[in-house]
Amino acid sequence: RMPSVFSYQSAEVDWCEGNFERSALIAEYYNTVNGTTGLSLLPLPPLNFPLLEVADEGSWGQGSFWHMSLLLAGVFSMYFHMTLSYVGQLLDELSILWALAVAYSFWYPHVYFPRFIKSRKHFFCLTGAITVISTLMSFVKPAFNAYVLNCIAFHLLYLTWRELKKCSDRRVHQMAAAMVLWWVLAISSWISDRWLCGFWQAVNFPYLHSFWHVLIAMSLLYCCPLVIYFDVTYELPSFKPKMEYWPSDSWPVVVPYVALEERHKQC
Repeated sequence: RMPSVFSYQSAEVDWCEGNFERSALIAEYYNTVNGTTGLSLLPLPPLNFPLLEVADEGSWGQGSFWHMSLLLAGVFSMYFHMTLSYVGQLLDELSILWALAVAYSFWYPHVYFPRFIKSRKHFFCLTGAITVISTLMSFVKPAFNAYVLNCIAFHLLYLTWRELKKCSDRRVHQMAAAMVLWWVLAISSWISDRWLCGFWQAVNFPYLHSFWHVLIAMSLLYCCPLVIYFDVTYELPSFKPKMEYWPSDSWPVVVPYVALEERHKQC
């Protein structure tokens, strides 16, 4: 009899943490719990959207839609680590793919569009078609999906580097450095848990994947205002974006966001 795709431990992937060691219902306890911690950080990036203070209703609608896709990715990740089911694995990986597709569709700069793309609508259709194809291909070898999704980060880092070359704002460069630092820590934890599992089990610390969830959420905390900053630069040239920190620059723990200053018109 074939096991159900919803069955516990029917997934192709099993992370380094031991299964059902601390709960009869939760397969990977710390991966699930730290996934909850990472999920708790996701409400912070949307502070950037209403703080734009722009009479552009689409900005908030797009931002909240993308935020919902992030929340779904977090929920599906928790479900996957709790059950290690085949369906949970697919939902975990595909929800990340869909969240990336939403971000690319809304905020990928026009200047980087392929030459045959003439408008945001055309680019949206192209992104949608690629997402549908990628979703169908994900069923072929689900275990390979995570590696492909992580590789997309290199393209995002390349775009950030291109934009930083055109930007002299010190705070923007600091924000990008913080984003990259958290991402490096996150991806190092992910790779180490995947490829050095025997070592971490030998030293009785097979929990690095659980750190991945928190670290990547921290990276997103800095990524969101960067995306908004560059988007405002292209889409709202009459405003000058400025990096700020909530509640104050002097606080040891802060939430970065983008404020807008209206440019003075030249005579």
